[in-house]
Amino acid sequence: MKTYYVYILSNRRNGALYVGITNNLMRRIAEHKLSITDAYTNKHSIAMLVYYEETGDVRAAIAREKQLKKWKREWKIQLIEKTNPNWQDLSLMHIR
Repeated sequence: MKTYYVYILSNRRNGALYVGITNNLMRRIAEHKLSITDAYTNKHSIAMLVYYEETGDVRAAIAREKQLKKWKREWKIQLIEKTNPNWQDLSLMHIR
């Protein structure tokens, strides 16, 4: 069974936010950190993983990504701070 991740990146606490989806979170975060991704994340140096969710259903992951992209910034910040109040870079911790 594949695992899919919906994730939020930032460049600093309360900074620019980016919502994405992937089936390999560590590879995708490495791509962001190496600046081999899209122009928006490169331009704003967005590579700090501050939130992620996982699911085995690709359709659910796509739907959740679309939902989060439509959310107000304030709601995204509340979501991040619910599980990561210090805005730590979760990619530096062990992720399954």
